[in-house]
Amino acid sequence: MTHYEGDLRAIDGARYAIIASRWNARITDALVAGARKELASNGVPEAQVDVIRVPGAWEIPLVAARLAAAGKHAALLALGCVIRGDTRHYEHVADGCSEGLMRVQLEFRIPVLNGVLAVEAAEDAEARAGGSHGNKGEEVALAAVELVNLLEKLP
Repeated sequence: MTHYEGDLRAIDGARYAIIASRWNARITDALVAGARKELASNGVPEAQVDVIRVPGAWEIPLVAARLAAAGKHAALLALGCVIRGDTRHYEHVADGCSEGLMRVQLEFRIPVLNGVLAVEAAEDAEARAGGSHGNKGEEVALAAVELVNLLEKLP
């Protein structure tokens, strides 16, 4: 039986793109900082990381598809924050973004890590952007490095 598993060693020359929304900037800035820190800590040079800012979470899948089609990145990290409000807008944006990211990942066969927070309140987002629940940006960066490594090993 063959066993495949990725690890946290960066693949030489692999580029990563962080696509982050500007909406809820205090949260998304913390997510971006966490992702950049973890990529660097795991051997990804800063010159191999592109940060692309978009207006909100809704726009992330379009940019992800464009970058995936260009074929210059080994993985895409989507970072954003959608906070529930008084209308159904929350569900439309959060669900649409998540579904769009999955479609990009499957269509282009490139890791697309979903670090778009969908939370009930600003306090929940703060907890996941460097607070008591860690930093989702860091988590998706680690997952990106591992997936790129694993994909290099798979037949």
